[in-house]
Amino acid sequence: MKQAIINTTIHTGDEIINNGVIIIENGTILSVQKDIPNDIETIDLQGNHIAAGFIDIQINGGEKHYFSQTPTEETIQDIYDSSLKYGTTHVLPCLISSSNETILKGIEAIRSYRKKHNNGVIGMHLEGPFLNPLKRGAHSIDQVRKPTNSELEEIIRHGKDVIKVITIAPECFTDEQLNMLLESGITISIGHSTITHKEAQVYFSKGIKLVTHLFNAMTQFGHREPGLVGATLENENVYAPVILDGAHCDYAAAKLAYKLKQDKFFLISDATFLGRKVSDFKWDNFDAHLENGFYRNNDGNLAGAAISMQDAVQNTYNHLDVSADEAIKMATSHVANAIGLGDKFGKIKNGFPASFVQFNADLSIIETLNFDAVTVI
Repeated sequence: MKQAIINTTIHTGDEIINNGVIIIENGTILSVQKDIPNDIETIDLQGNHIAAGFIDIQINGGEKHYFSQTPTEETIQDIYDSSLKYGTTHVLPCLISSSNETILKGIEAIRSYRKKHNNGVIGMHLEGPFLNPLKRGAHSIDQVRKPTNSELEEIIRHGKDVIKVITIAPECFTDEQLNMLLESGITISIGHSTITHKEAQVYFSKGIKLVTHLFNAMTQFGHREPGLVGATLENENVYAPVILDGAHCDYAAAKLAYKLKQDKFFLISDATFLGRKVSDFKWDNFDAHLENGFYRNNDGNLAGAAISMQDAVQNTYNHLDVSADEAIKMATSHVANAIGLGDKFGKIKNGFPASFVQFNADLSIIETLNFDAVTVI
């Protein structure tokens, strides 16, 4: 059945349309127009704004379960359902450094889930385990390791249709291994790495166009050695996501990064759990405790984030001196483009999923408006 969303300001991702009309059917956008067709069911947004639903490519848990601990369909459903409460309609559940057995279980859980559910679970983010132990952050030292050809081949063979992003420290890879990943079609993100500015530019020249949580777990900017941070800010082709919670990244640093990166700057939650409903968590050598609104481990280090994408968007609007439209893009079209899926979702456009957020002009209220959109990746 066709429906018309009316009486709304539409943020398409390309333009803003005042008092526009969105025609949807079977979870898909048919058209964006100005006129309301006759004899069609209408959904009146009463003057609110509307944009594509948020996309979170790095989320570790929902309100109950943590994907790396229990890489099951139940956990995936928890992450998806919980995300919908906070404006996020498309997710990549993140599996952090784990055993090869756990990685393969996570891949199979995502694959099985997606066969049963045509929704916004678009794949998996594998963060590790091939990271530099000197920049491992909260990742377990027992799981962080260099890749072997056989393990890497197995992960690619089983996961290349499921893993949409893999975070690696490229200095831990041989040229042969890096080429294996580059040829797999999986989006590679550099993170938890000690590479220099010069080394980073070499890896970027090979086709890597993404880093993981800018400023965190990477070599910092210095006037004599600009590090991975400097290389990312300098290279106009590289996408830079931030965890905008005021702790992982100071708002002043994020503001500077946005000025330099513009449409390559985007938001992630890196949520350990959503909704701050889990206050204490322990899994193998990983622990997280909610302290003053932030998750920290027993060493006092940040252990994932406690924000949602909704929080990140609101923080962006309140602290980065950008328009509501630009803040929304940082959680939608910029994200989709970063993982090479900007032709599938992230905008209000003909043929795209009918999954939206509605909000007021100052982004103080954000609500999900989802029509069980089908996302085919």
